Amino acid sequence: MSDDLPNLDLDLLPAQGSDSAPAPRILLLYGSTRPRSFSRLLVQEAARLLRHLGAETRIFDPSGLPLPDDAPVEHPKVQELRDLMQWSEGQVWCSPERHGAMSAVFKAQIDWVPLALGALRPTQGKTLAVMQVCGGSQSFNVVNQLRVLGRWMRMFTIPNQSSVPKAFLEFGDDDRMKPSPYYDRLVDVMEELMRFTLLLREHPELVDRYSERKESAEALMQRVNQREI
Repeated sequence: MSDDLPNLDLDLLPAQGSDSAPAPRILLLYGSTRPRSFSRLLVQEAARLLRHLGAETRIFDPSGLPLPDDAPVEHPKVQELRDLMQWSEGQVWCSPERHGAMSAVFKAQIDWVPLALGALRPTQGKTLAVMQVCGGSQSFNVVNQLRVLGRWMRMFTIPNQSSVPKAFLEFGDDDRMKPSPYYDRLVDVMEELMRFTLLLREHPELVDRYSERKESAEALMQRVNQREI
């Protein structure tokens, strides 16, 4: 996947990463297994922008992921997804709209991720950008649903979002996104995601919760007491 950015004015979007700090780790998910998936193409454009801004990116391929609860959690694709969830500091979610909702392919990915893995919450406090592609006129059903999911997964969903109508018109034969206001909005969203990811990295107390500190303290006290018996 080429990292060239022919539609971007590089003077207006300098790289934001720091040479001394580790690159922000961003996981990107998309919601279709079609050979020419527009949600995948949009995610690939997002990944190119994020790398220009200084991020390390990984894109999860949902092809071969079993239905939730239809295979053991030891399934290789399930383990790959869960490992990437824990690896990431921020995420990008993009689904096509089908029957007014996110695709089953996308929802299955989220349903494989538990709210907690032992004492760790694999998504809590991570940043999230939401996007959708539409076959027809512009809609915001999917991005609204993704925001609900992000909140349920205890993620920090950024204010900006991207919805691309008639996506088949927005990508050329080379599978690259054409210059347009929709491309510029994609740039806005990725720039904002990077800023919030770096902000939360520097200030983890912004997503720290009293109730969880209390729960952790009580669990620790219980373990200590059990050892003393």
